[in-house]
Amino acid sequence: MTIGTVDTEPSPLELTRRPFGLTFTMPLYVGSSLNPINSSIIATALVPIATELGVAVGATAVLVSSLYLASAIAQPTAGKLAEVLGARRVFLVGIVLVLLGGIVGSLGRNLATLTVARVLIGLGTSAAFPCAMVMIRRRAEQAGLDEPPGAVLGGLAIAGMVTAAVGPPIGGLLVGTAGWRWAFLINIPVTVIALAMALRLPKDPPLDRADGGFRRIAHRIDLIGIIGFATSMTSLVVFLTGLPHPDWAALVVLVVAAVATSWWELRRRTEAFFDLRGLTSNGALARTYVRQALTLLGVYSMMYGLTQWMEAAYGLSTVQTGLMLLPMGAVSALLSRPLARRNLVRGPVIASALSMLLGSVGIILLGSDSPVFALVLVSLIFGVTMATTTVGNQTALYMAAPADQIGTASGLFRTFGYLGTITSSVIGGIVFRDGADDHGLHSLGVVLVAAGLAVLLLVVLDRGLMRRRGAAV
Repeated sequence: MTIGTVDTEPSPLELTRRPFGLTFTMPLYVGSSLNPINSSIIATALVPIATELGVAVGATAVLVSSLYLASAIAQPTAGKLAEVLGARRVFLVGIVLVLLGGIVGSLGRNLATLTVARVLIGLGTSAAFPCAMVMIRRRAEQAGLDEPPGAVLGGLAIAGMVTAAVGPPIGGLLVGTAGWRWAFLINIPVTVIALAMALRLPKDPPLDRADGGFRRIAHRIDLIGIIGFATSMTSLVVFLTGLPHPDWAALVVLVVAAVATSWWELRRRTEAFFDLRGLTSNGALARTYVRQALTLLGVYSMMYGLTQWMEAAYGLSTVQTGLMLLPMGAVSALLSRPLARRNLVRGPVIASALSMLLGSVGIILLGSDSPVFALVLVSLIFGVTMATTTVGNQTALYMAAPADQIGTASGLFRTFGYLGTITSSVIGGIVFRDGADDHGLHSLGVVLVAAGLAVLLLVVLDRGLMRRRGAAV
């Protein structure tokens, strides 16, 4: 037996009766919720952390950017490791890293320690989604399913969206009542539960001794490609976060690393980490990545930008602002499952582009004297955007990615999403450079209209984008 990418074979009876029972799906859902909740819950803890540690509030931004950067690099890396070493193994290691990050963060006494904790959490949470996609894809093949298991993919989407939406309110409650360390401590009980459930997942096959040496594994996962990709991503994020004052040194490193990595990857005929040849020939997959990045740029620009504006210009409290975003999470969760069960792609991605355009126009029309209902309506519209883009693009990813590369492809899918999220924070910093006022909000709306038009064109002009239906699983 060679190094495998799949779980051990379940019994034929189990696959026939219920291939995706709760024993299999629940640990995947819980694991997939760890990244979004850690991405959102820290927002309420930044000011208390700065106060207790005696640092500027702006300095605590590293706790946000470090997790995003670690996740952007680790997502495709975890996917590649899952393909080579086994998805269950990588999934379990990821949960342990999150547990370790929660412990380190809860005991941290300085910003450097907390940053290390956030990096550990970013690395650990990044394993969940690509590993889940590898396990789901293999399970579907074992069960003889020709269509994507829409209900299961919808469950992954809901787990991510709901936890992202409830993260700020939960964070505000925990931090307000028990202190900022609970932004890290919350990971301990959650990961213990996740670990207990994940241990019941079907085991990976044993590693072949002949192929299990470090050199062989390093070759199969393309360690040089991973290092080049990590260098390119790091320099890109440094350059983006420095705007509108560009860091030219970071840009030089980005160009050099990207060129060198591309040269290396094109030399590899097989097992490339970043399969440039495959991505060039697989237009459907490449367009899915771009759509995801642009749409999440819009969603998170709205979340961050509208939140700042509601507090600074509209006069809402932090708690009230968090509650104003709850409709977005609720609509996302309600729409995701029925859409995912039907395995739709074209319809949802068109709806995501149109709703993003409509919501962006709504942002342009908002003002300090707008009724609260108008703010809630914009939140609801972007809730439709979040649900449809997540479900549509996730299903498109499942259908377009080669079966033996689903882990890496899923990780890159998330990486492009992080690029959109990071860029959204840059845009927010630019349009609100003179304060989070009505003018800045309207400028943000104009940028989002342009992004929405780009997404709509990507969909309308894509003749290969098919609308497919599959049976609920």
